[in-house]
Amino acid sequence: MDLTPPPEVASVAERGLELRRKYKRGGTNVGVARARDLKGRKSLSPQTIKRMVNFFDRQEVHKADRNFGNEEDPSPEYVGWLLWGGDPGREWAQRKKAELVDTSMKPKN
Repeated sequence: MDLTPPPEVASVAERGLELRRKYKRGGTNVGVARARDLKGRKSLSPQTIKRMVNFFDRQEVHKADRNFGNEEDPSPEYVGWLLWGGDPGREWAQRKKAELVDTSMKPKN
């Protein structure tokens, strides 16, 4: 199974890195590392895919925060969201996690 992030996810992660550099806020060292992997379109491990899904599930609450989505004065949570691939990253990670679960459920011959 191909676990290489698609170009759209790489582009969003790159935007997150740009905003973090510009505004000096958002994300953790883990988020920055994730963004670099996504930007570089490195193939991710199944464990990383699961971590991505868990991150987005935990952080979704912040989408209602002030300045979430504001490119001119982004909230730290928005920058963090982008570092992990943003909405395209979330959709991709959820899809890949479902495929991983589906594959692991198939009987082995």
